[in-house]
Amino acid sequence: MMRSMFAGVSGLKAHQVRMDVIGNNIANVNTAGYKASRATFQEMLTQTMQGATAPTQERGGTNPKQVGLGVQLGSIDVKHTQGNVQSTGYTTDLAIEGDGFFILQDGDGYVYTRAGMFGLDPGKAGTDESGSNQRIEGSLVSLVTGQRVMGYLADDSGNIILDPVLKPIEISSSASIEPKATTQVNFAGNLDARYDVEKGETRTIQVFDSLGREHTLIVTLEKTAVNTWEWSVTAPEDSNITVQLPPDTELSFDLDGRLDSGGVGNIQIGFQDNSATPLSVQVDFSALTQFANDFSAKFSSQDGYASGSLQSFLIDQNGVIVGSFSNGLTRALGQIALAKFANPGGLLRVGSTVFAETPNSGIAQFHLPGMPGYGRIAPSSLEMSNVDLSEEFTEMIITQRGFQANSRIITTSDEMLQELVNLKR
Repeated sequence: MMRSMFAGVSGLKAHQVRMDVIGNNIANVNTAGYKASRATFQEMLTQTMQGATAPTQERGGTNPKQVGLGVQLGSIDVKHTQGNVQSTGYTTDLAIEGDGFFILQDGDGYVYTRAGMFGLDPGKAGTDESGSNQRIEGSLVSLVTGQRVMGYLADDSGNIILDPVLKPIEISSSASIEPKATTQVNFAGNLDARYDVEKGETRTIQVFDSLGREHTLIVTLEKTAVNTWEWSVTAPEDSNITVQLPPDTELSFDLDGRLDSGGVGNIQIGFQDNSATPLSVQVDFSALTQFANDFSAKFSSQDGYASGSLQSFLIDQNGVIVGSFSNGLTRALGQIALAKFANPGGLLRVGSTVFAETPNSGIAQFHLPGMPGYGRIAPSSLEMSNVDLSEEFTEMIITQRGFQANSRIITTSDEMLQELVNLKR
């Protein structure tokens, strides 16, 4: 009877832990990135009252006689299943669709989370490469813990540097793009084959100098003979620009209206006030045609641009942070990294919906979102808790009944002891 009483006590303790796990799951039903847990039981040691005997020629064998001593907690497992993704509209809110964890800086190490509630901090004091004081601003941080989000940075051209050592993601409002002088100008469209000789059209083009200033030039396309055109470039009369043309500026077309020769020429652009570096610009007419159709030749593109400052940014499905600048250009600022583990269930909860690596989780493997085995980023969204309330309430009923049944073991054992005591009156 005493064994049954202590077995009932062990059952009460085990079901109480199970109820604690269920209660924590329900409490975190609206916690972004939370992963539900489950408690499992296992049998405790048994007392062997008689061992098994082997059969003989005269009689069969007997089975062992054992009495169980109760139940104990077997495991508390974390269910790393995908939670629903909910759009929030916040640019820095991120969710992972698939496997993987965001990586947060924790001193000299890392911790990991699925809760992508991120934001920008106001900055921290630091020094540049020369040792001068400066303020490093715009680190992407977890709004829950304040820890910095780790990933890969981009160079000045927007190329992601896949450095083996992860860096904190920084989105500085002072980020800028340096100006680029124009080196190539492209034309496209049609020259009307019906034009008379010495008839032409003028078009304007825009080029940028080494300081990012925009200048307008005038391009003249004039028909000089059958299937032959001449082009020239001049500067407006009120400008301080000088233009030097190449020796050959003739465009020749074949009988099918396709450019036959003279599609590319280089012009030299100087500045009388020496305010910028002289330009050498390649003018490309190779996309022009000469058909008996309306004159549609026009300036199509050029490769220079003015300087620009960061105006806004967004994060795409691959975790690339793309900045939009005031000069109309976009450039990658960095890329968020993800981590995965051979056994995510082996991770250790350390609070604030954050996990830490353990010997049984395996070593974190870092890579880019979208790579095989790693999830994709859902921008402006959060992953909701994967707690299933219908399942949790069902488990709660089962746990309650289990607790109730174990309490009956104790009360029944007590009544039996009472009867034993009453034998002596």
